[in-house]
Amino acid sequence: MSGFNLLHLITKSQPVALRSCSLPTGPLTGCCVPAVLCLSEALTPGWCVSMSLLSQSACVQRARRSKKTWPVSISQEEIRKRLTPMQYHVTQERGTESAFTGEFTHHKDEGTYTCVVCGAPLFSSDAKFDSGSGWPSFFDLMKEQSIALSDDFSCGIHRVETTCSQCGAHLGHLFDDGPRPTGKRYCINSASLAFQSKDAASSSSTAEGGAASASVSNEKTEL
Repeated sequence: MSGFNLLHLITKSQPVALRSCSLPTGPLTGCCVPAVLCLSEALTPGWCVSMSLLSQSACVQRARRSKKTWPVSISQEEIRKRLTPMQYHVTQERGTESAFTGEFTHHKDEGTYTCVVCGAPLFSSDAKFDSGSGWPSFFDLMKEQSIALSDDFSCGIHRVETTCSQCGAHLGHLFDDGPRPTGKRYCINSASLAFQSKDAASSSSTAEGGAASASVSNEKTEL
């Protein structure tokens, strides 16, 4: 029985007055659905029923990884070693971090956001904007093929899931309420991202270029 059917059975025999609860909730248009409904009349006073618990059976499919073969294959054992528990939960079990808690929600440094699992470049800081949703938001990709899209009907609503096209890591969801010129909002979990600053990338390129020049110079001297 789904969580929504369970809620229906609990409340169908009598009217239910829904009121706001002091527990945190998330916006419907963000990366998760509203977290809490308080059934003040039908149930014991003060008993707040978490939607995340009621809809647990409806959301089981979120934890099922696709059998699609991705270009980059990394063992689950290796991934567990690399990632924190939250990073693993988000990328491998299609979890969602709480709004406004992610490392990159208000991050404004210049650089590139990459997949935390395989390192594939996903977003440029130039495409990042403050959506007010509580999750890092981008209006465009670095490359169109950077992300794979799929329909997500978990939790009783239809959304478009975004995953890394290289390793299949869950990133977040795509919505059509972003700014111009794309009108897109890639709502991404911080836990699924890593960041390479522009300065660090420039320093690395300069160092590699210097090493290559020195190597060529030595070869010419020997000749």
